[in-house]
Parts: sequence; structure tokens; C-alpha cells
Amino acid sequence: MPPIARWSFTALQQVLRRVETTYTAFFRRGRGFPRFRAASRYHAAAFRVGDGLSFRGSDRRLGIVGVPGAIKAVWHTAFPRGAKLVTAVVTRQGGNWYAVFSVEVEFGGERGVGDVGIDLELSALFATSDGHVEPAPCFERRAHKAQRRRQRALARCQRGSRRRAKVRARLAAGSARIARQRRDHAHKLSREWVARYGRIAFKDSNTAGLARSRLARSIHDASWRLLVDLTTYKTASAGAVVQLVDPRGTSQTCPACGAVAANPLSLRRHACACGSDLDRDAAAAQVVWDRAFGPGHGLRSPSVRVAA
Repeated sequence: MPPIARWSFTALQQVLRRVETTYTAFFRRGRGFPRFRAASRYHAAAFRVGDGLSFRGSDRRLGIVGVPGAIKAVWHTAFPRGAKLVTAVVTRQGGNWYAVFSVEVEFGGERGVGDVGIDLELSALFATSDGHVEPAPCFERRAHKAQRRRQRALARCQRGSRRRAKVRARLAAGSARIARQRRDHAHKLSREWVARYGRIAFKDSNTAGLARSRLARSIHDASWRLLVDLTTYKTASAGAVVQLVDPRGTSQTCPACGAVAANPLSLRRHACACGSDLDRDAAAAQVVWDRAFGPGHGLRSPSVRVAA
């Protein structure tokens, strides 16, 4: 456990809860015995607000048991009005310390109207059934050259040396910056979707399986699962709906007539004999919308009796 957790029984109890959760999961799945975790690998301690951790609203400083004086903090987000502070996690990431608070508050986000189907892709980040195609930001690829240079510098350092520790910290800081960019972008996109639409449909893609393929680097950089998860919890707070549909054949089906044709990935335009001609990703997004909310021609089409 981190030294900061040795003066609060709440933090000690939290460590025991983690161990219990780990072993419960091990016995449930029957494999993957929990590994030993040294004290140097513990980078977080959990506290109850008022028990081991205090907050002074007058000067917005934190007090942690075992640490003399009040700690000056840089606040990322103000507490919502009427929020009740419950717990806090003090964590160390990349040489910096952070405090993450859990609060109880009545919250209702803005909810839009209308429906949309969203197709998450790699050539573009996403396309909507409205016809909008968003280019991929490619955070990791833009930082790849600098990260590769840091990795080579790390490989040349002697293990256990001070220089290696400094180079390793720079490499970790670069990776953390990429992760922050991805999360910030995903938060802004998901908030925009929820504020604009009341019902949102995604493909239920096997992201974990794709992340083990040769497309792993692009899949991680696009962060599909993060986008879906953030949108799901924000729609829940706003009273909106997220629908996941079967992804099979979405890019091979015509959204106008329902005809299915095998098109190579190199073909970026959807052109059908019925006259439909639009971007391939936008066409797939329309098929996603059709399977989630419309009568459609896809796998989710209801089968009904018709007169002979």
C-alpha cells in the first residue's frame, strides 16, 4: 500500500476490499491466480471524506491524515450545487498526485430530440445517419515519432540507472498525454450527441477481438469502446436511449433498397443499382439507424404476416 494510506483505517479497509474482489473474481472464473502486488505498485488510496481526508471550502485546500498542513490543489471541475461529498481516491500518475471525488447529487443532463445512427470507423472516426463524416484525430499516430524516440532512448539506458528512470518518466508522460487527449475528445463528442439526439444507435462490435488483430493500433487510437461507454452513461443521466445493433453486413447493405453486395474496403463510395450514391460510412450509419429505429431491411426487421 502507499505510505499515504498507513494513517487511515478507511484506506486499509479499501485495500482489503480490493483483495477480496480479486479473489472472488478468481474463484468465479477458475483461472488467472492473482499476482503478488508489491507496495511500489500501489499508486492509489481511497478515503471517506471526513475520515482521513478533509476539504476546506473557504480556500479550497485538502487535508490528508499523516500530511502536515493543508495541501493546495488545482481544481479541474467545481462541485455541483448541493453535492454531498462521499469518497475520494488519492492517486499518483506520472509523478503527479490527483484527488478524484465521488459525490451524491441530483443531476439531469440536457437531452436532444430525434434519432441518429452512428457508424464508428477507422478511415474516419465516425459517420452519422445525417450524412456527417468526422475525420479521425489520430492522437497516437501524431505523437508516434516522439514516443518512438523516447522508447529508443529508454532501450539505450542501463537498467537501474537514474537516467533510465528519467527517460521512463518522459515516456510515461507522453503516453498519459495521449490518453488525456482521447478521453477529452470522447467526452466532448458524447456530450454533443446526447445534447442533440434523444436516441442513439451504435454497432455492437467485438472491440476486444478487433484489438487483438493487426488493426490493434488503429482500434486503440480510435477508442471506440470509450466513446460508446461515455455516451451510454450520459444518456442514462439525461433520460435518452442508446441502442446497440448487430454489426453484420452494415457496410454491405444498401440503406435505400436493402440490397446486399460485397464491396471491397478500398471502395469508399456506396453506389447501388437503385440510384443510391453516398459515402460508404454514411450509408452504413443509415443502416445502423434503420436496424435500431426503423422498419428497415436489415437483420432487425420485424417479420409480419402479409396477405396472399
